[in-house]
Formats: sequence, structure tokens, C-alpha cells
Amino acid sequence: MTTDESAPTRPLVYAHRGSSAAFAEHTRAAYLQAIADGADGVECDVHLSRDQHVVLLHDANLDRTSDGTGPVADRTLDELRLLDFSSWKGARIPLEYGGKFDQLLTLPELLDILRAAGRDIGLAIELKHPSPYLLALEDRVLEVLESEGWDPRTSRVDNISVSFMSFSPDAIKHLLKTVPAEFICQLVDDIKVEEVREELGLGVITGGAVANVMRAAQVEGERILNDCEVRLAGPGIDYVRQHARAVKRWMDSGRRFRVWTVDSEEDVALCRDVGIHEITTNRPAEVLARLGESSHSVS
Repeated sequence: MTTDESAPTRPLVYAHRGSSAAFAEHTRAAYLQAIADGADGVECDVHLSRDQHVVLLHDANLDRTSDGTGPVADRTLDELRLLDFSSWKGARIPLEYGGKFDQLLTLPELLDILRAAGRDIGLAIELKHPSPYLLALEDRVLEVLESEGWDPRTSRVDNISVSFMSFSPDAIKHLLKTVPAEFICQLVDDIKVEEVREELGLGVITGGAVANVMRAAQVEGERILNDCEVRLAGPGIDYVRQHARAVKRWMDSGRRFRVWTVDSEEDVALCRDVGIHEITTNRPAEVLARLGESSHSVS
């Protein structure tokens, strides 16, 4: 986005899984609220259902964010539609945001919501791995986007600018065969064994083994950024604090930064001070207010 260089600038604000502080993550309500909040873009995570629909969910399992259980990949879309993905949050959904069983979204349904925003808006798609479908996940996402009119050269579909993200270096390399590097974001974060074990519910040995695999992916992801193979760098906010030299090196080499998950006043200030280009937050309205809505976006 071109701006007057003398004008004040602010990072673009992406709604993390929609306005997920207000409504259950990845739901219709969360994304409609993100648009109402004025978010510059939205972020989503994707998995494949058993019948190969691209569905918006963070976890590979249904247990945390629905009244179902077991792997997402074991259910058809029709079976997923029977589950409640919003009540766990405890937030009342306004009538205009749909009913309880209207909240699960597929990628084409999210595109329709964003088309109706009536303005340019970004969509950051995170490809979740490990996936039982391996890199067929990326192929299916691109196939769905192309069927919706997505242009790989500009990575746009109608009023929507699409970018792709993953922690998986294999996914990033696969995407680079089709998608220009400027629209691809390598995600990076520090791997802590205890956090991996707790998040995935793993034992000591298995948790350590999984953490080692994740560490290897982190090292390769950092190499991809060091070698400027993609334009977008996607570190977590703690990574920005703890790896200031790497952040400066990548920024000096022309990487564009998309940092997650930035909710607090302190974290917003850090991003602005460092010169971060894009902020991903659960609270887009609050972050926009802190940044000053009259400011222009970082180009």
C-alpha cells in the first residue's frame, strides 16, 4: 500500500482467527465482527475434512473447540456441520451473525464473507501440519482458491489479498512452486519441550521426540528467512523480543514482518517501535484504537 512518506504510519492489523476475543475462534461471528471492527485483514487455520473440504479450524482434533471429539480428518463436512463450535466460548451470538450451527466455516464461505466487506481486505491462510493428507492440503487449498477466481500472479480474488503461512518448511517449499515468494510467510517460534508436551498432551519421551522434529523445522524455517526465499517473516511476539538480531537482519534484508499474537498495549508498542508491518491480534478493535485509526498503514 503506497502512502505519503511524511504521513504517520501504522502496522496493518489482522484479526487472529477472527475477532476471537469476542467470539469463538474461526466462527462466522468472529469474522463478521473482525470486519465490523475495521480489521485490515483476517487470519485463519485450515484442515481437510474426510471428504476433502477445506475447513477453518486450528486444532487437528475437535475436542477443544466443539462438542465433538477425535480428528477433524475423520469427519465429513456434513458431520462437522452437526457439531457446536461456538458455545464453549460463552459469548451470545447476535442474530445477524447466524445461529449456533451456522458457525463452522469452509474456505469458500469465508471468502464470501470477505467479499461482502465492501472494501479491500487481507486473508492470511495458515496451513496446519502435520496433516494426515501431507502436502495434498496445500494442493487442495490452491485448487479451491482457483475455483473461486484467485489469480496466482497477484494472489488476489476480487477484493481479497491472499497470503499463505506455515511453520512447516516443506509446506513453504511446496507453495513456492505455485505462489510468488512475496505472498508466502515462514512462521517461526522458539520450541519449548514442556509447552509441546502440555499443548499436545504427550508423555516425556514422545513429547521430547516431537519437540526435536519441531526444532529441526524451526532451524530450516530460519534458514529460509536468512536466505530470503520468502518475503514474509512470521515470528511470535516473544521471538521478536528474544531474537532482536535476527529480526533486524531479516528486516534489513527486506523481509516484511507479520507478528502474532499481539494483544497487550506493551506488545503493540513494541511492534510499532521495531517497525513491524503487520500485527495479528485477537482484539483488532482495541489494537486499532491504540495505533490510532487516523494513521496510514505501513507500506
